[in-house]
Amino acid sequence: MSKSILGTEDLLCDETFLSWYFRTDVRAIKQWEQWIEDNPGSGHRVQQAVDFLSSLTLKEESFTREQVTRSERILLEKIRKVAKGRIAPISLSRRWAWIAAASIILAVGVAGIYTSERRAEWHTAYGEVADNSLPDGSEVMVNANSNVRYSSGWTDGKDREVWLSGEAFFHVRKTPLKSRFIVHTRDFDIIVTGTQFNAISRGEKANVLLKEGSVLLHTADGEDLQMRPGDFVEYDHQRLAKRVVRMDSITAWKEHNLFFNNTSLKEVAAIINEQYGVTVRLEGDTIERKTVGGIMRNDNLDVLLKALELATDCKIVRRDDEIRIIQN
Repeated sequence: MSKSILGTEDLLCDETFLSWYFRTDVRAIKQWEQWIEDNPGSGHRVQQAVDFLSSLTLKEESFTREQVTRSERILLEKIRKVAKGRIAPISLSRRWAWIAAASIILAVGVAGIYTSERRAEWHTAYGEVADNSLPDGSEVMVNANSNVRYSSGWTDGKDREVWLSGEAFFHVRKTPLKSRFIVHTRDFDIIVTGTQFNAISRGEKANVLLKEGSVLLHTADGEDLQMRPGDFVEYDHQRLAKRVVRMDSITAWKEHNLFFNNTSLKEVAAIINEQYGVTVRLEGDTIERKTVGGIMRNDNLDVLLKALELATDCKIVRRDDEIRIIQN
């Protein structure tokens, strides 16, 4: 980045500097941090501008991109005129205040857009299950340790796009113009108009269970598979394949339950790690092959571990973020 900075006022008038200060543009942040490092002699002017901006407070509001676009040119032109002294009479300190205040208005507008875009993303913590609504009224229940992001500006007639990492259950509403609803995962796209389905894209797992409606799966390799209600399809990173499963075993998490059907403790350990972010160690020569069955509550890790201890006749020891399952 090549910048010829003459003074603090120039900094306050620089859009990329404001983006650096308000942390709204990753590229600007990197460029200015590098510039500051390469120009240590300008450090006092940068600090002076930062101190001045920090001394002002303004209630943050959320603006639409259109609102900022309409006012941006006018506001920046006024800032430049003040900085160059075209608007008179005005003292230096008052000029700084005007520039800084106007700059904050502009930057907060950009930050408002940035915040709105960030709100188009949901992330659940370990052990958390959350219900959310999309702009079209479709409902999404997001399982623990998962991320859902969706595009902005949904209008009927255009594709509604969602990106999933983890696990979620979708209840998609049909629109009057039958807009497509597309869930993008690491391994395939799920293309629907109105339906209910469960999808997982986490680690080595990639599958879809269709409860209602119709779904088309499309992989990056060009493979397509049409699903009907009750179908369960897995992707093994080479091809899509249907399997027979119990629907309630896949969607038990929605009721804060885990459904085990002769599930090995090795797989149970992986599930606990996914759901709670803890390390699970299996201790014993044959413990990985030991299986467990039944439905267990999954809204409290300590309660779940106690249930597993009773069901498996193993000793379970938890210390902070590490769990040991010891074969008796």
